[in-house]
Amino acid sequence: MLRPAWIDQPELIPDPLGYGERAVSFLKKLRHPKNPAPGHPFQLDPWQEAIVKAIYGPRNPDGTRIVRRVVMLLPRGNRKTSLCAALTILHLVGPERMPGGLTVSAASAHEQARELFLEAAMIIDHDPRLSERLKVRDYTSEISYPDIRARYVAVAADGKVLHGKTPNVVITDELHAWEGRAGRSQWDALESALVKVPGTLMVIPTTSGRGQENIAWQVVSYAIKVQKGEVEDPALLPIIFMAEPEDDWTDEALWEAVNPGMPYGYPDRVGFRDKAKKAVHSALDRDGFLQYNLNRWMDASTSPFVEMHVYDRGDWPVDLDELEMSQAPVWVGVDLSKNDDLTAVVLAWRDESEDGYHVHAYFFCPEETLRQRGDRHGVDYVRWAEEGFIQTTPGNTVDLRHVEAFIREICARFRVEEVAFDPTFGRVMMANLAEDGINAVEFRQGWASMAPAVKELERVILAGRFRHGGNPVLRWNFENVQIETDRAGNRMFHKGKSGNKIDGAVACAMAVARAAAGGERFTTKASWFEDDMWTA
Repeated sequence: MLRPAWIDQPELIPDPLGYGERAVSFLKKLRHPKNPAPGHPFQLDPWQEAIVKAIYGPRNPDGTRIVRRVVMLLPRGNRKTSLCAALTILHLVGPERMPGGLTVSAASAHEQARELFLEAAMIIDHDPRLSERLKVRDYTSEISYPDIRARYVAVAADGKVLHGKTPNVVITDELHAWEGRAGRSQWDALESALVKVPGTLMVIPTTSGRGQENIAWQVVSYAIKVQKGEVEDPALLPIIFMAEPEDDWTDEALWEAVNPGMPYGYPDRVGFRDKAKKAVHSALDRDGFLQYNLNRWMDASTSPFVEMHVYDRGDWPVDLDELEMSQAPVWVGVDLSKNDDLTAVVLAWRDESEDGYHVHAYFFCPEETLRQRGDRHGVDYVRWAEEGFIQTTPGNTVDLRHVEAFIREICARFRVEEVAFDPTFGRVMMANLAEDGINAVEFRQGWASMAPAVKELERVILAGRFRHGGNPVLRWNFENVQIETDRAGNRMFHKGKSGNKIDGAVACAMAVARAAAGGERFTTKASWFEDDMWTA
């Protein structure tokens, strides 16, 4: 479980000039119409006070603020929006105001972007002290303070990207939902704008998301390292409340630890108990409870093959030079793409000492569509190609001649026992390789072949006997796998409705299955489906 150590010890937060306390005092003077207490005071509880002090208290010797970026990972129901609306007002008309200053809040979609704006507008409209000074323009989602020409505007990633502006404060709401090219463009525009002037501040309030190949995980994972003390970065304030995979999600002490508002009545403990009861009996409800209520960062798949923190235990290097020198037998699984998908070639060696496998994956993608394909799937194909994890081929479709030549190189370098193909797309390449004496074999991707392959792969991953070298493309493929189960209880890989790539996982299962069989074909039917049904 992750929780900031200082959240319960605000006296340890440095505030040499009193700016942290000044900000807290201002926020406590605000009013919130939804608070039934007399006078409708804005509720700022001790944990929130600590956050405000941690942002605005620490100062450099010249008085400038040390913190320039805040990553606030909180579960739903802990009033992130209200706190961020108050911080917006603090910078617009409070002691952190700046003449001509611009505060921007951004979200993935228009309606989400409006939520913070509407919260701030509600606070202003119900407080004459603010409404007399500030002008709220609902139709443009903008609030201004004409006396000093300061303003706040809400924007969305699905609208016009904010280029050319110079914000002093940026609040990126629910970053976990920023997807695709639009989300990346908006993020790049806002982040790059913050270097234009000194003293800027970025606040990133979000709940946990899914998958690791996205902007949000890049930001959050770095913040986690800072919070754990693995990275020193005084300019970043990590405020991470998160359940981890090893935590007992039914423990009410954990609920309270990762929901700092719970001791103060939000979110509702009784409602939590009700959700937890449903989650015990429903995998779908459990996923939602873990992600949104306990803030656990989830795998991309909603019906995962294995949990990725278990898969990651195999993140040990695979020494190809040593395997080449030893001439250990290797089995190769090939998943050829139709046109512009990834083509995957995976090598698998048996580890007899541990009854496991070492694998090494190669991926191929058309050069002309590299960026387009990455944007479509929300991952950085370009970076992976630059780092050598994807090989590009000329044109806008995978050049299978290039793939065939590569397989020949593999066979010349290693002691290849078999190269396994699904004949649906591999008949021509199989024939070409066979002419040169390479043992190219059929491996149909139907239930009878894939179910035992999936079972063997699951066995070694769960046992920690699957070394994959941490290839990020292969990891992404495994993370995308949805599991489909037949009437006999056999399981097979499926890409699900997302359409994200699983080619590497499929090729890996093929290679491991052939290595497990030691060259002998699987003969046991794994389900009531027959292979012949998949050849039509």
